[in-house]
Amino acid sequence: MPFALPLRRVAATTFAAASLAATAAGAFTLEGEPKVAFIYAATAKDGGWNESIDIARAAVETETGLTVAVAESIPEEATALKNAIDLFVQRGFNIIVGTTYGYSDGIAEAAKAYPNVAFLNASGTTNGANLESFYARTYQGWYLAGMAAAGVDKSGKMGMLAGFPVGVVNWDINAFARGARAVAPKAETIVIYTNSWWDPVKEGQVAEAMLDQGADVIANNLSSSAPFAAAEKRDAASIGFQLDMSAHAPKGMVTSVVFHWEKYLVPTIKEIAAGTWTPEEYGAFPGIAEGVVDITPLSAKVPAEVKAKVEQVRAEMIAGRFSPYAGPVVRQDGSIAVPAGETISDAALWSMDYLVEGTLGTMPAAN
Repeated sequence: MPFALPLRRVAATTFAAASLAATAAGAFTLEGEPKVAFIYAATAKDGGWNESIDIARAAVETETGLTVAVAESIPEEATALKNAIDLFVQRGFNIIVGTTYGYSDGIAEAAKAYPNVAFLNASGTTNGANLESFYARTYQGWYLAGMAAAGVDKSGKMGMLAGFPVGVVNWDINAFARGARAVAPKAETIVIYTNSWWDPVKEGQVAEAMLDQGADVIANNLSSSAPFAAAEKRDAASIGFQLDMSAHAPKGMVTSVVFHWEKYLVPTIKEIAAGTWTPEEYGAFPGIAEGVVDITPLSAKVPAEVKAKVEQVRAEMIAGRFSPYAGPVVRQDGSIAVPAGETISDAALWSMDYLVEGTLGTMPAAN
């Protein structure tokens, strides 16, 4: 999972506020031959978040010729992470990739303790002279998925399951709702937070409740396939996340918002090995233009005119001419979040603590 439990709210300027220090002038110098290790908080083959990163790990091996060591099920707890990192460093590993928000503080401490080791961390919030956290502009893919979902929706209602009310989740929900309304201006998205990242039983029950409320498209911002099974039984459509989830809903899957972490990790690790890597001061934040996030091919059920519109918007995103959060962005309560003529800042994205118009449901308080 991308975040630790219990979860705390991400600050308004997550990457900026959490940055340990300004990136040192000049490129980072790796000592010795590159040896790479990945550390996972759960099993690497989890069917979602970790597996999407593990696919990239395999690509790193293939494209760099390096053998990558793996440690699985290392808890998001300071001592457990420190022990894993210490052991890798003692064995000569000098490029260490963390895979969860919950490792942020521990990896920051390790980066200070081992200044000659390069650290990367997926969905982390800490950065430094030898540490770069990275995440993707997932909201771009979710906007496109919302457009496609509205193209197959018949009832005017869709449902979206989410984990916790933090910026990186809220921006996905809101982008999906805005994308849907770009195709169907009166579309409504039922939003329910499960307060967990992995609870197949609960997720299946939530999906059933959404279907009972009239939703005929179920989008899941989590890793479980249970919502897709529930939708499939009711002849409803589905939107997947993290990996191509079409195998879990062969009849109803419209598209999946997917990660291609290798598009970031392979070139970055090559730069570290070559001595040309300079970490981004506030972390790396690639999107659809870099190929790190995208959608899978749309279902044949999506009308041709909607497909064409999705393709057009995707091309405009890649060219930098379109933002899912170009104003006006209106909150659920009718207030203006982003005025007309303006585009949301990255800092405002990370601190997004509201739902937009077109959503149904209440945002719970974050822990």
